[in-house]
Amino acid sequence: MNAARQTRIGLTLAGAIVAAWLAIHVTGIFFWQWSLATLPVAIVMIGVQTWLSTGLFIVAHDAMHGALAPGRPRLNRAVGAFCLALYAGLSYATLLPRHHDHHRHAGTSLLDPDYHGGDPRLVAWFGQFFRTYYSHGQIVRITLAALVYTLVLGAPLANIVIFWAVPALGAVAQLFVFGTWLPHRDGDTPFPDRHRARSTVASPLVSLLTCFHFGGYHHEHHLHPGTPWWGLPARRRAIAERQEKPA
Repeated sequence: MNAARQTRIGLTLAGAIVAAWLAIHVTGIFFWQWSLATLPVAIVMIGVQTWLSTGLFIVAHDAMHGALAPGRPRLNRAVGAFCLALYAGLSYATLLPRHHDHHRHAGTSLLDPDYHGGDPRLVAWFGQFFRTYYSHGQIVRITLAALVYTLVLGAPLANIVIFWAVPALGAVAQLFVFGTWLPHRDGDTPFPDRHRARSTVASPLVSLLTCFHFGGYHHEHHLHPGTPWWGLPARRRAIAERQEKPA
């Protein structure tokens, strides 16, 4: 794909995710009025915000691979850092080398920061995943932001928890289950190649709703990390077409 076109599409989609996330974030934290009538709407908003929080991470993930804006490292870094800061005060500079270690050493417990480290059980693996990507610095940044929200801007603490912390934690679980555990766990059949990654069997819509195609097309991502999340379905079709052509 032409780099300029990929950049335009990537930035447009990233802008839409950020704008939708901010709309729910600001409305929920600063303007939400609780009642029995608004409770169902709040539940839907939390679910959508969880998905959008996953989207913020996936945009930053594309930036780490230069897939958001090909050939523009500063722009990738700026957008990626901004999305991670919004999502949960994460550090782009810290996560970048860890994620590339995952690609270089996928499925090796000592070198792959995303691997289970010897305990493949879901809960234990998730605990390691959480400790890998969440630091004391991140907790300090989130705490300071919450203090500004409450003490300076007058936001109720409960709203911060419900409309920011809960979706962020839900996104962690979503990213782990669909983007790490299902694609990289050992199964009855061997991995297709050295990337030790599988794509989950799901329709494009389910793949989009679970993890922005990061799980449904995970093997394709490891094969072609420069492909943005929204281009992974087309990448799979292109791979299948090449395999079907007679030698």
